[in-house]
Amino acid sequence: MTTVHVNDVTLGIESFGDRDAPLVLLAGGTTMLSWPDALCARLATGGRRVVRYDLRDSGESAAGDPGAPAYTLRDLAADAAALADALGGGPAHLAGIGVGGMVAQVAALDHPAAFSALTLVGTRPVAPGPPDDDLPGHDQAMMSRLFARPMPDWADREAVAEFVAGGAEIRGDDPAAARAVAARIWDRTPGTAPPVQLANQLGMVFSRLDCTPRWRERLPEIEVPTLVVHGRRDRFFPVGNGEAIAREIPGARLLVLEEAATAIPAAAAGEVAEAMLGLG
Repeated sequence: MTTVHVNDVTLGIESFGDRDAPLVLLAGGTTMLSWPDALCARLATGGRRVVRYDLRDSGESAAGDPGAPAYTLRDLAADAAALADALGGGPAHLAGIGVGGMVAQVAALDHPAAFSALTLVGTRPVAPGPPDDDLPGHDQAMMSRLFARPMPDWADREAVAEFVAGGAEIRGDDPAAARAVAARIWDRTPGTAPPVQLANQLGMVFSRLDCTPRWRERLPEIEVPTLVVHGRRDRFFPVGNGEAIAREIPGARLLVLEEAATAIPAAAAGEVAEAMLGLG
């Protein structure tokens, strides 16, 4: 792992594969560890240079005040384009997961020359907040269970990992895998203040961003090969969101993971990697 300075901010990155191979840039959701190690390794063995990175206010990326971020969704999209340029090698295959998928959509629209392909995983075509009437919203019973839990002691690594594992179980993800990733994220988090931990573990900084103007109506402008990946069991961003994105981006392929919820399961890493490699 290292850092790269672009757009007057420092972004944490981790690289896999041959530096001279075509670049696949993985936008975190919000940390780079949203992208499974197995997926990164499979893409690298498929002849790609893989770089996963932390969004601002997470992991090794520049931290400001995650309770009141002084940047917008457009700034995060510009970070992706600037990072692709700084890493060199021509247009990159950009992939985003969760909130990183929103970043990736806007980046592909605002900076089309920077990207040669697009993968969108477990995301939706509108910003945080109430969705459009034709899009399914969060499962309210699930959300009630998630928010009914008391917050952990953020200075206690094991308590944080257990809290995140419990949330994963509620969402339908693998709690053991989530616990392991949460511990790794805690180790990389610069401090135990609740806003910092919330930004790293739960991505709460994203709900405070200025995400205007809307971009859904512009999705037909995307011309690069696009893969949309969504878990059938996702109750946070139900699969109808991925289906809508795939309908509205010309020629997009939809890959539904029947046994997945919000995270990419280890068992599906190979299938997702093969689909991504198939974009070219």
